Amino acid sequence: MKLGLLGSAETHRGTRWAPNWAFAVRCVNDDEEEGTRTLDGTVDFHGRPALKVKTGRWTAGSIILVNQGLATLAFFGVGVNLVLYLTRVLQQGNAEAANNVSKWTGTVYIFSLVGAFLSDSYWGRYKTCAIFQAIFVLGLGGLSLASSMFLITPKGCGDRTTVCETHSSWEIGLFYISIYMVALGYGGYQPNIATFGADQFDEEDIKEGHSKVAFFSYFYLALNLGSLFSNTILSYFEDEGMWTLGFWLSTGSAFVGLALFLGGTIRYRHFKPSGNPLNRFCQVFVAAFKKWRVKLPQDEECLFEDEKDSSLSTGRKILHTNEFKFLDKAAYITSREFNDLKQRTPWSLCTVSQVEEVKCILRLLPIWLCTIIYSVVFTQMASLFVEQGAAMKSTISGFQIPASSMSSFDILSVALFIFLYRRVISPLVLMFKKKNSKGLTELQRMGIGLIIAILSMVSAGIVECYRLKYANKDCPHCDASSSLSIFWQVPQYVFVGASEVFMYVGQLEFFNAQAPDALKSFGSALCMTSISLGNYVSSFIVTIVMKISTEDDMPGWIPGNLNRGHLDRFFFLLAGLTAVDLLIYIVFAKWYKSIKLEGKNGEETDDSEIKIQEMLICGQDVECSCFEIHQDLADTDAVDLGSRIEGFDVGIYPTTGVEWVGKEDMWPFGTVTETRRPELVKPLMMLVLSLLTVDVENPDAVENPAF
Repeated sequence: MKLGLLGSAETHRGTRWAPNWAFAVRCVNDDEEEGTRTLDGTVDFHGRPALKVKTGRWTAGSIILVNQGLATLAFFGVGVNLVLYLTRVLQQGNAEAANNVSKWTGTVYIFSLVGAFLSDSYWGRYKTCAIFQAIFVLGLGGLSLASSMFLITPKGCGDRTTVCETHSSWEIGLFYISIYMVALGYGGYQPNIATFGADQFDEEDIKEGHSKVAFFSYFYLALNLGSLFSNTILSYFEDEGMWTLGFWLSTGSAFVGLALFLGGTIRYRHFKPSGNPLNRFCQVFVAAFKKWRVKLPQDEECLFEDEKDSSLSTGRKILHTNEFKFLDKAAYITSREFNDLKQRTPWSLCTVSQVEEVKCILRLLPIWLCTIIYSVVFTQMASLFVEQGAAMKSTISGFQIPASSMSSFDILSVALFIFLYRRVISPLVLMFKKKNSKGLTELQRMGIGLIIAILSMVSAGIVECYRLKYANKDCPHCDASSSLSIFWQVPQYVFVGASEVFMYVGQLEFFNAQAPDALKSFGSALCMTSISLGNYVSSFIVTIVMKISTEDDMPGWIPGNLNRGHLDRFFFLLAGLTAVDLLIYIVFAKWYKSIKLEGKNGEETDDSEIKIQEMLICGQDVECSCFEIHQDLADTDAVDLGSRIEGFDVGIYPTTGVEWVGKEDMWPFGTVTETRRPELVKPLMMLVLSLLTVDVENPDAVENPAF
């Protein structure tokens, strides 16, 4: 928007200016015919401010959701049975195969940090997603070709009965290059696509803000629907030895997803990358350490803020907070720095926003650490839940139900509870909370997720107690050794699915909302690293438990023959650890202070009068409503100058002799919302009249050149 000048004149062409003048400054929208711009600082593909009607919203969001579903289908089409591929096709032992799969899975999440760093620092989210998806497709294509041409020999091998031939070192090397390209591509893509999808909704717009919250729920639903297809259809093909078909279907899915993503290019909104965040973080700590002797005053006006800070990709500065006061010393302006601000170095003087970026990450870390124990619970679904199910009765009318397929109930639970939360739970909460409330906060939902996770472990422990009660403890191998039906596992899977809706969806929303604008992808990467660390912590807990429980020649809690162990005690142990984690989480959640951005939460960070002067003199764009300069006026007629002066739209409007004090009926372009103080009227009028080449001392002496 640009400032428009309005005034009043007595007649039309050929007359002189009237002695009594009223001038107003209004916001002129250059895009009135094209639509309004977003308020969060996003730009379109060409780098221009994004228009709401032409970019983003659910058109772009839907493309990203479908893209996520197809990419997830492709990834889990490889990952779900990778351990079987290693044992059946590459003829690795169980321990070696499990170890290689763990390394591969961990690498995926490590690459998520790489992708987030490149996105936030240099490439931006769109370019990062496109590049890593291309790597993902190439990796899947290489795996499919290597399998069909070299590894699946003789054809049809790799099922339960046919043994594959041994392979040369270069063939195995080609396999590992391909699957690690898959890990690199998916890992670098995953944290950015969630954030990029959220970028399509302007959180400064109330309606789009609600859509942004809904997007994360649908994003997690798309992820689960993609994995559902992989865990059922593709898993069946691969288990029957049709590895090449399964891999080519994954490749095709990833390729279609990439083509769809690129097809929506002109519809996307973008945040510009803001440079290497590690430098900015180090600068804050170094600058604060240099001034460790400085005693900070109570007045935060002494802290430095740069209006042209290029590190802020959206132009939204972070407001000052009182936590981690020591870091404020990095923004404290000493007398020497005050005398020579132009020569400042960021290693000795940082902006308030730069300091607050560091504070934001430090505040997020305790919350993030509390989510790791939840990820330990989540990982049991792919390990001990499956082992427990394999030792239960899993046949119905002669049909064998794979224990791993029970995870389908988790996915169905996620879909059900996303619907229930959006349509039932959230409206009910809003009925009992204050007006203008947004319902359950992200932190509250994450806490509920921890509570439900405790219920899932208690449920699994109870089921294990009854499984042992009906088990044959002397069985040579424990598959289906208990007469208890595998469907008694359904409640624990449902509880895990429900907890995911509250924990992981809330976690995605929380880290996206609370991370600084320049570190949004890093916030999403924290979610993935939480899952990764959950796997490692789970392995550590199992190792400690087995070391302690196998003393004195005892079989331990989790022996090879589960009927001689106490898996129930392990589940109850995880329930106890999660309960302790919940208590710690509540403490940190109460301590946590949300990020405050300029222009949000009703904060006013600048003096409006100074801003008016700056915008009038400099011709800067205005992001505000209308405001005016007023004095007593005489009845006049209207004319339209239709000209531009110094980049401003200029026009005049009849004032009907009324003093401008916010009367809506006097303003055809919208509501006059603010009145300036009288001491500003004269200097601003003189500026306007001088621009119009009018003699201020004698307005009647000069003819208006526009007439």
